[in-house]
Amino acid sequence: MITEILAGWCAEKQFPLSDSQKTAFETYARLLVEWNEKMNLTAITEEKEIAVKHFIDSLSVLTCTQISEGAKIIDIGTGAGFPGIPLKIMRPDLQLTLLDSLNKRLLFLDEVCRTLSLKAELLHARAEEYGQKPEYREQYDYAVSRAVANLPSLCEYCIPYIKVGGQFIAMKGPDGESELKAAAAAVRLLGCQKTTVHSLILPDESVRTVICLTKHSSTPVRYPRRGVKIAKQPLS
Repeated sequence: MITEILAGWCAEKQFPLSDSQKTAFETYARLLVEWNEKMNLTAITEEKEIAVKHFIDSLSVLTCTQISEGAKIIDIGTGAGFPGIPLKIMRPDLQLTLLDSLNKRLLFLDEVCRTLSLKAELLHARAEEYGQKPEYREQYDYAVSRAVANLPSLCEYCIPYIKVGGQFIAMKGPDGESELKAAAAAVRLLGCQKTTVHSLILPDESVRTVICLTKHSSTPVRYPRRGVKIAKQPLS
């Protein structure tokens, strides 16, 4: 069922899906369900929901912005690997980094990458800490994050990783537009500007908002702040 749903959506969007990619998604789903019995990775374990709410939701990024060939992309707060791993399966050319603060999730992601023969850098880190490290700060063409925090906070976690000229892609729910209004000051202070907002309807009729912000100037060195401060005093 997973590959039928996924292949139908990909055909509609004119994304070629090879047999090896179909197998990779099936294997990823199997590992997700198996590991979820040992640790809390996701509340979504039914095949149709995995196909729509995890895989298609993740791949919807590709309908919203043209990610350049060989781009460096970091998935911040990746959790069980969304959207980073589905993007890597569809676009093997991407140079992927998966960042999460919980090591047990990284153990799962390491198993997925090894089983699927996917090359990715796995970072066990807090986003606000590595956003200050020279080897990661402003080193990526794209940063992407899905449903991790409210947008003002998420901007401060993610934008410092992006090169000038790169994009931050925030994957939000149906209230994305109102979150963007609340994040206007953060977007400006951190060196970005609004580019595009896409409202999407998934095959299960749920609504998603994908916000793409382009970085036009370097993020001031004082950002990101400590995590507690980001949560308690959002930029405004």
